[in-house]
Amino acid sequence: MIALRRARLADAPGIAAVHVATWRSAYANILPEDYLAGLSISRLARQYEHLIRLGFGVHVVASYGMPGAPPVLGFSTASRSRESRFGEGEVEMLYVLDDYRDQGLGGQLLRASAKYLAQLGCRSAYGWVLRDNPARYFYQRLGGKCIAAGMTQVAGEDIPQTAYSWDPLTTLLDVTA
Repeated sequence: MIALRRARLADAPGIAAVHVATWRSAYANILPEDYLAGLSISRLARQYEHLIRLGFGVHVVASYGMPGAPPVLGFSTASRSRESRFGEGEVEMLYVLDDYRDQGLGGQLLRASAKYLAQLGCRSAYGWVLRDNPARYFYQRLGGKCIAAGMTQVAGEDIPQTAYSWDPLTTLLDVTA
């Protein structure tokens, strides 16, 4: 069985494992190889524990009773916007393990983040996606509008990124894909 729910402290190592696996897969030709090789599950788990303790909008797609499946198949994080000019809320991370993609789990996680942001009173949201991320079209399929281009720094390198917006936020909450 697969269930979508708010993350618990015990989920932090599983979230970190998904983070490492998906970054190494999706960003293999985008981010520096040594940076990806140096990603640490234990260090990331501590960061996710901190976010969960603070009450951030961390959601997981968890597996139960599925032989061979990891405990966390995907996750998303959301909070009030760091850049209010793009929207009131921000979906910061959303990743699903490769073996579980194309099953609607990413859409469920994105809508869970949107519901969380709506509960905070946000009427719009956005998320930054690395421009060369092959999964970027997922955000367009779920109604995201490309609103900005920018750069982010990873391991000292400038990496192009694109912001997608849902304004009003209900455009995302109403999507059934």
